[in-house]
Amino acid sequence: MATSGTQRKLTAILSADAVGYSRLMQDDEEATLRALTESRTLFADHVRENRGRIVNTPGDSVLAEFASVVDALKCAVAIQQELAGRNRHLPEQRRMHYRIGVNLGDVLVDADGIYGDGVNIAARLESLAEPGGICVSRTVHDQVSGKLSLGFEYLGEKPVKNIAQPVRVYRVLIETPPREEAGLVAQNAAGRGEAPHLPEMPSIAVLAFENMSGDAEQGYFSDGIAEDIITDLSKLSGLLVIARNSSFAFKGRAVDTRQIGRELGVRYLLEGSVRKAGNRVRITAQLVDAQSGRHLWAERYDRDLEDMFALQDEITEEVVTALNVTLVAGEQARLWRKSLKNPKAREVYYQGRSLLNQGTREATAQASRLFRQVIEWEPDSPLGYAGTAWAQWREVFRGWSRSPAEDLHAAMELVQQALERDGDHAAAHAILGCCLILTGRHEQALTHAERAVTLTPNGADVAMFAGHITLYSGQVEQAIALSQRAIRLCPVCPPFYKTTLGVAYREARRYDEGIAVLREAVASEPEFLPARFALLTVYCAAGRYDEAQATAREIRRIDPLFSLVDYANRLPHRDQAVRDRILIDLEKAGVI
Repeated sequence: MATSGTQRKLTAILSADAVGYSRLMQDDEEATLRALTESRTLFADHVRENRGRIVNTPGDSVLAEFASVVDALKCAVAIQQELAGRNRHLPEQRRMHYRIGVNLGDVLVDADGIYGDGVNIAARLESLAEPGGICVSRTVHDQVSGKLSLGFEYLGEKPVKNIAQPVRVYRVLIETPPREEAGLVAQNAAGRGEAPHLPEMPSIAVLAFENMSGDAEQGYFSDGIAEDIITDLSKLSGLLVIARNSSFAFKGRAVDTRQIGRELGVRYLLEGSVRKAGNRVRITAQLVDAQSGRHLWAERYDRDLEDMFALQDEITEEVVTALNVTLVAGEQARLWRKSLKNPKAREVYYQGRSLLNQGTREATAQASRLFRQVIEWEPDSPLGYAGTAWAQWREVFRGWSRSPAEDLHAAMELVQQALERDGDHAAAHAILGCCLILTGRHEQALTHAERAVTLTPNGADVAMFAGHITLYSGQVEQAIALSQRAIRLCPVCPPFYKTTLGVAYREARRYDEGIAVLREAVASEPEFLPARFALLTVYCAAGRYDEAQATAREIRRIDPLFSLVDYANRLPHRDQAVRDRILIDLEKAGVI
């Protein structure tokens, strides 16, 4: 019963709380306080726009009320979408995510705030939401049904402290904003600017597993688990598997699974989380039908770290069984093969792969050092050798090496050692092929490219390396097909993918297509000079000299020491006439 000075009313309550606030404060107090102030302003603006009022902002939390439950949920969705857009421009470790709960309930109101079961339930719903997500009660779900174009996923009945009956909880399926804010996932399947279509064969994207360890530095570990499953599934010829660069683009974003399926062009999604504590790890995994949003299966695994390899096999086998993929002869043995027995080596290898995926000079050098540690700890595994070779090849190809001949020789020796330990290691064959074209042995390189694709028919990196090898070996149409295949497997791909495709289009005299795909590569990574140089050469070949000169100025602005002539002469084209033609075109355009 309400006491003097209080009143009782039915209201919509929005409860929000920052995720990992204490960790952010420990890392950088000033930056975190600025982010908190900015997010509070964001909340205040959206609450006001949706005719609500901020009741309280204790610590890193926000409590607001609305007369309309529709306004409350519209406000919550708008807040999460804007926060997601802001976070994409920040390093992962500096992103501030919020959980939000929305409830419609009876509350007590006085001069200091609002109280009661309605508020407690909203707070409980907030705690059940994922970072960047929203959970609502059944009363909210029923009230907004048909009034907002939102999807919901029923999470079941959840107990609430001091509430007699469990609460029915729904997760809001938030649609993401357009490309400018959301990243244009899967734009241009094979450079066409459209979402890819579902293939006839089963298709899957393995999303980044959420790091639940409470330590942001363990993010590479959960990424590594998901990436290993991608690698294993990619070896199945009866399954199309999206590459990690594309599926990981949704990391930390609250996106409807149906939308992810549409943007990546897949029927199934594998999502999960990893909680690592000491020598124990808990992994949850669930397979989702991306068309219906229906969960096909879900499982939780608790293991010692020493059992990680068997655990990953178990998860992969579950996926294969659920998708009714028939293994062809020889694939099963490769699928289950694991080679890193030392958990520390495994962890360092994950770190190295994470750095290698960044593609920068500094990250590549650091990855190389970590891979060498893997070799020391696991000398019988091919992974450390192949990883180090990959890093050294990149340093030579990008012109970062101070001793390119020595580093290339070392890379080839390393990759040979990887193949001595596992002759069916697809990435090692692909890397060896890339090294061989730098030494002029294009026929041998083509043999290894073919072998790599045979071993891993659905490996995006393998297809891209094979496209790179066939391009510089003069097999232009094959290079286009392989590059398109790689981009189909990795719709949100590193700029190297589209750079290779753009150069292949140039050699096929398909200049407009080459310019389009290379502009996308430049837009995705503005300081990736190989893409800008390739775009420059296509402009020159097409006679678009004004655009060529503007591109050359941009290259020199980014790197005043970059030599167009030296870079052109380093390109490993089998036919010297190709390099000669590039230099002539550059001269005609007046850029050298």
